[in-house]
Amino acid sequence: MPHFPIIPVWEGCDPGVDAAVRKLQEEWRPYSMASRSKRIDRLIQQVIDPAVAAYAATLPPDLLHFLPGAGSGLSFSDICRLVGLNDAARLQRQLLRQFVSSHGVKTDQGRRFMATLETLLALTRACARKPPLTSRANGKQVDRDRIQDFCRYCGSPTELAAYANGRLESDPDETLQFSSLYCSLHRPKLPDGGWNPEHQRARRSAAQFDAELERLTRQAGNWREPCAGSGDWLVDCYLHHYVLKHRLRYGDTSELRDHARRMTDARLTDRKKQIVMLLRYGMSQSDAASVLGIQRQAVSKASARIPSVLWQLPSLPEYSIEFLLSGVARNPAAPH
Repeated sequence: MPHFPIIPVWEGCDPGVDAAVRKLQEEWRPYSMASRSKRIDRLIQQVIDPAVAAYAATLPPDLLHFLPGAGSGLSFSDICRLVGLNDAARLQRQLLRQFVSSHGVKTDQGRRFMATLETLLALTRACARKPPLTSRANGKQVDRDRIQDFCRYCGSPTELAAYANGRLESDPDETLQFSSLYCSLHRPKLPDGGWNPEHQRARRSAAQFDAELERLTRQAGNWREPCAGSGDWLVDCYLHHYVLKHRLRYGDTSELRDHARRMTDARLTDRKKQIVMLLRYGMSQSDAASVLGIQRQAVSKASARIPSVLWQLPSLPEYSIEFLLSGVARNPAAPH
């Protein structure tokens, strides 16, 4: 599965802030809020503050109060220290919503400002989630590289990560081996020693899970247009709707993994995604079958097997059946 940047930089972001965020990610490995000598807020102060201050100097006064700290004598890192990274992220989200509702993003300056705020929001959320290089488990230092934060097959923490963070109690007889790759639901073997059917099912569908996670992650970084990278226009459109419905953001790692798991378990194939989009915007089953090059009965059977919750997508004003078909004409791929 391709590796994505942990801190996404939104297209159109201020170049100075863009470069600073990329530099911070290059240097941040030993930093975290739990570290004494290498606290992440100090790295933010050194790398991000100068870029944010330089960008703030180019803004008109009516935009400064939407940028955390600007115009108040406080730096971006000061806000993060005063309220904490998680609350700083919530503050940024609130300010971003206020900006969009009051100013809109119709001008080049507005679009750049929104992209810069989104990038700073992603930065803050990523820094809040940044784990230390070492953590204690059962009174001993454990290398963080051994502790995977999330289960291989879903968004739950691995057993070892949950134990290290105090969310899972030790077995009284000390006979239970905590998994560093899987959560309790997806561990290979059950406590009685038998094979876990949930693990076996997830293992068989690992390739689809990885593909869904990759696409959702790509799409969560851009709410403006379909860009999931599936290779099919209708599939990308479906994922665009899905991400907007669930308000998924690039940094929502646990949520993205959980949704990829749900789609995989529901056997929501690319063909079914295509069918949902065509029928959702008013096309008949016969016409959808013609567009996809399959029999009408195949459309009927596939649509009947799609869980109702996966049909419930928001109606987007920029979409229409003509819009969907124009994309199909440009990209005629039709995965099964």
